[in-house]
Amino acid sequence: MRRRPATSLFSFAVFVFVFVFLAASFSFRASRDFLPSAALNSMALRRPLTSRAVSELLGSPPPPPLDAVLLPDWEVLLVLSPESSPSAAAAAATDTSLFCLFHTGDSSPARRAGAAAFRCSLPHRLRRIRPFYAPRLIAASASSSSSAATGHDFDFPRREMIRWSMPVAYQSFSTEDEVIVFAKGINRRKHSVRPAADIKCVFSPASGGPALAATPATSSAQEAFRCPHPSVRLPSPSRVSLAVALEAAPIATVAEYRRPSFGGRPPSRSRVGICACTMVFNAAKFLPEWVAYHAAVGVERFFLYDNASEDELDPVVKRLGSEGYDVIVRSWPWPKTQEAGFSHCAVSNRHECEWMAFIDVDEFILAPAWSNFNSPNRSMLGSLLAVQPEFGQVSIRCLEFGPSGQQRHPQAGVTQGYTCRRRAEQRHKSLVRLDAIDNSLINSIHHFILKDSFKTKFMGRWEARVNHYKYQAWTEFKIKFRRRVSTYVPDWKQSTSLGSQDRVPGLGFEAIEPLGWTGMFCEVNDTLLQETTQKWFGAVSLEGEYRMPWQN
Repeated sequence: MRRRPATSLFSFAVFVFVFVFLAASFSFRASRDFLPSAALNSMALRRPLTSRAVSELLGSPPPPPLDAVLLPDWEVLLVLSPESSPSAAAAAATDTSLFCLFHTGDSSPARRAGAAAFRCSLPHRLRRIRPFYAPRLIAASASSSSSAATGHDFDFPRREMIRWSMPVAYQSFSTEDEVIVFAKGINRRKHSVRPAADIKCVFSPASGGPALAATPATSSAQEAFRCPHPSVRLPSPSRVSLAVALEAAPIATVAEYRRPSFGGRPPSRSRVGICACTMVFNAAKFLPEWVAYHAAVGVERFFLYDNASEDELDPVVKRLGSEGYDVIVRSWPWPKTQEAGFSHCAVSNRHECEWMAFIDVDEFILAPAWSNFNSPNRSMLGSLLAVQPEFGQVSIRCLEFGPSGQQRHPQAGVTQGYTCRRRAEQRHKSLVRLDAIDNSLINSIHHFILKDSFKTKFMGRWEARVNHYKYQAWTEFKIKFRRRVSTYVPDWKQSTSLGSQDRVPGLGFEAIEPLGWTGMFCEVNDTLLQETTQKWFGAVSLEGEYRMPWQN
């Protein structure tokens, strides 16, 4: 066999080394360019947050207030900040077609993502250009078309967009004594929490400028952080951010800070016994059935945290209001933050509700004994909460229903169309006394951590259950591949956490309908809620079929 000369092997090795070195160097520069300059600055300022560091922080200018966030999948979330121009705010309040205009002249249509937020796509051409600058919101009349006016450098202040993959403070709520700041990227893992002693709340003008005050955090859990109000008077509105021990510069923020103005007294809305809170995305067609049913058994007020819906949510809510239902919609456009949304719901409504049911729009609470009644009454749900004073939470086991042969959303509603379920109980959902929730606001969506003086009552299936219409017709279920709202729930498109209970048996990593989907998860034929609701709400049509009132 002929041997390869040693010089050739040496030359080949040198070539491989140089190639790897250049590739690594290019990768490092590309990843560095991919980070906003604020993030690079914070990486360079890693030092303990001492009292001296705090005094330095108050005298140094923070990053300019940013009102655009670059989300996964190249989506831009444009939040109307307090300093937004009057024309932009006026346009946002009308039905005018709006566009995101970028500094290069490229533009893309803007879709509403709540009362004061919009989404648009980052044009393909700009995905290769660093840094990423925030667009402006413009009306259709201000743009000749939705296509790009390429090559022109538009004259408006440039602000780098916040990367959702980086730490960011995105929401806040003020109580009489504290401000609760909701921020991602600090407590990155479920069981790894940064101590509150390492964190400060930093307050600055909404229009930019030096930080005006900083107060120490008293609580740090999940994405919720508590701090006292600053003692100095701040302009209204202001911004609030967080500074962490190893990163003296405050993290990026779009969170407004407003001190409560009701002088220690709660708002004027009446306090009711039982409310329900849920997070929704394109759930308008499910709402009438869910609201009508739960209002009939005792829920008096509904809070919907809108996770950037693009359907007919507003008209449906207005119709429900005209029919006498108390439904409040709050914009919550932040992706994968359901735990934080529920924490916000719990702390912001403690003066309005005694108990709160944290359930989804595909979940229905049912006590088997209710089927003996010919009509519902509003004391039914309250009877489940007639517990001893030491109980601050009632948890009810879930029964998961499958597609039940359905190929599309059943017109008569989920309670009528899905009647076949799995045999075993799966997880639970809870009704919580809001004054019993622990100061940390920790929750796992299914239940909250309570104060030490309270306990949780777990109900047996014979007492109550939750019908969870989880595995619906494929046209509905496949949406979950794109919209996973829980912070710690794995992305089904990634081959991680394969043993998680959140993964669906038989489902792959893409939104492709599994063979035999319509018959999956069908172990028990269960028509208890179907028959009960038909008796309570149904009316016989001319064809002899039951028609439910929410079928409009």
